[in-house]
Amino acid sequence: MDYIALKDACVAWIRDWFAPFGPSSAAVLGMSGGKDSTIAAALCAEALGPGRVIGVAMPQGGQSLNGADKICAHLGIRYIELPIGKITDECEAASACVPGGVFSVQSVQNIPPRIRMTMLYAVAQTFNGFVANTCNLSEDYIGYATLFGDAAGSFSPLGKLVVREVLGIGHALGLPSEWVEKTPDDGLPHSRPDEEKFGFSYATLDAFIREGVCEDESVRAKIASMHRANRFKTEILHIPSFDPKFPIFE
Repeated sequence: MDYIALKDACVAWIRDWFAPFGPSSAAVLGMSGGKDSTIAAALCAEALGPGRVIGVAMPQGGQSLNGADKICAHLGIRYIELPIGKITDECEAASACVPGGVFSVQSVQNIPPRIRMTMLYAVAQTFNGFVANTCNLSEDYIGYATLFGDAAGSFSPLGKLVVREVLGIGHALGLPSEWVEKTPDDGLPHSRPDEEKFGFSYATLDAFIREGVCEDESVRAKIASMHRANRFKTEILHIPSFDPKFPIFE
């Protein structure tokens, strides 16, 4: 694949998407230090100019920035650091008010990404910006994103790209290899690599999505099951299909 041409197509799409909003509009991205946010930020910087891109790091408690500040400095984009530890602690403490006195483990894990998205929209509204969803197609296909957390956003520059294509664009952008090839994980305390949790590799997932190829039938069934169970995360809001018989004025 010609990754330079693919990179240029992504840059052109971002530029066209922002055109109606004028030269004062900005792209706002949550910077985790991972490959997706790094590559999405680099695409936005090339499309709009570094001055119209804002990278926001939102560490929780003593969580590392994972190089997010260095990445923003390398790209020449504006950098904001908004710690969310205290906010997260308050939200978790509120579980004492629910029946049983505790939130589920999964819901507690999803609190930080949802707080981060709230902060990103606050930054975006303050600086005439639009929040970038930095998920890629491979993650979206199996639902590896938090609904109304990292699955949210106003535009999605990597949304049609599987991981191998994202990596190719990262190299085409000339980004340092250690940023492009960084092993992806969820960033949670005691986190494990994504592929270890999935039970299959991104290469296997990408081949299934793009070519429909997967020699291991159990893995094929697992991918298909994850896709069916999580498809709702990427669908538009569901509304009733019946006709209420009321006129709609525009």
